[in-house]
Amino acid sequence: MSLSFKKSQAAYEEAKKVIPGGVNSPVRAFKAVGNHPVFIQSGQGAHVTDIDGNELIDYICSWGPLIFGHNDKAVQEAVLSAVQNGTTFGMPTEIETTMAAKIIELIPSIEKVRMVSSGTEATMSALRLARGYTGREKIVKCGGCYHGHADHLLIQAGSGAMTFGVPSSPGVPENIAKETLTATYNDIASFKQLFEAYKDQIAAVIIEPIPGNMGLILPDQGFLEDLRTLTEANGTLLIFDEVISGFRASLGGAQKRFNIMPDLTCLGKIIGGGLPVGAFGGKAEVMDHLAPFGEVYQAGTLSGNPLAMTAGYTTLCELQKRDPYTQLEEKGKQLKEGLEEAAQKHGVPVSINHLGSLLTVFFTDQPVHSYADAQTSSTEAYRIFFESLLAEGIHLPPSQFECWFISTAHQDSDIEATLKAADHAFKAVAEAGQ
Repeated sequence: MSLSFKKSQAAYEEAKKVIPGGVNSPVRAFKAVGNHPVFIQSGQGAHVTDIDGNELIDYICSWGPLIFGHNDKAVQEAVLSAVQNGTTFGMPTEIETTMAAKIIELIPSIEKVRMVSSGTEATMSALRLARGYTGREKIVKCGGCYHGHADHLLIQAGSGAMTFGVPSSPGVPENIAKETLTATYNDIASFKQLFEAYKDQIAAVIIEPIPGNMGLILPDQGFLEDLRTLTEANGTLLIFDEVISGFRASLGGAQKRFNIMPDLTCLGKIIGGGLPVGAFGGKAEVMDHLAPFGEVYQAGTLSGNPLAMTAGYTTLCELQKRDPYTQLEEKGKQLKEGLEEAAQKHGVPVSINHLGSLLTVFFTDQPVHSYADAQTSSTEAYRIFFESLLAEGIHLPPSQFECWFISTAHQDSDIEATLKAADHAFKAVAEAGQ
């Protein structure tokens, strides 16, 4: 089987005439896999249908929000009911309070929470709050961790742990970048060096407890615990960016799974049930520094949008009711083991990281614990693998350095079809000498 995507190719050419790069978020352009994007028409369960009429098994799931798959009946019905009352008001609605209370119930460290409209807004606002609360200006992030596209977060890792931030995009002023310091994920010594060099200057450490934007990386035993101890000892706020891991790693996020209590948490994706959303929350003492009662300003016209709140609240309630985490862990394990077996059969070196419903196949012969490890993966091998699977109806992230997302809608038959196609894809990689 080899699918045709002629209509998608034509649609991309038209899109490029009116949208920069033809897409509204860069990874969608398929640039990393040397192809043109697939234009989607509809989705149901674990499948999407493109404008050429191809039905694809989807492991993108809108980059994480769709933990129940596309067009889940409970979420769909809740949104259709809510839209009858209007789409937005720019004034308080009771569903905002209901949603906030549900997040506080489920996320251990959150005592108060504020809604925004994207993950970028959440991380940007949380860091402004941390600076306002501590009176300090510097922040620490890890090389390879993505926290949205705010200027002070588009910083790449330098050549050493104490290197000042270097902008990774034109348009980011150096005087902003220099306030962002980079450390190495899973290397507590790199953080300690920064705290020694910039004593009493670091407002916050922001980190994905389970990084998902350099491919899936898992925390080494004791790393997050040591980071929590280090930040507490230095009067620095610890911010967990759980935009991906929130309600994926467990019902209480990565922090509940690993029993770590950050000072602030950023959320997104699943809490919108497929609609645009973000949130940040934490200790009441810190959150009360936000306007209107505090002096740290943050605002948003569509923050707490009633449709997004309804979709998100319904999703969280359904997660409590359905309790899918054991099932998702088993599906992920089944997929991981099948992929490893197929790769070994064809002599293709891979390192597969898996946790719950998250998975990444790295084309490298060494374990992947950090950004540097991830960079050893062959992007050419992934390109061949991706194209072979897409030709057989399997829709993977169009980048080596992203997570696969599994939903409760993925059936055994979907995983079996994926593994059958993966056998052909690994064979293609081996034949290409990758």
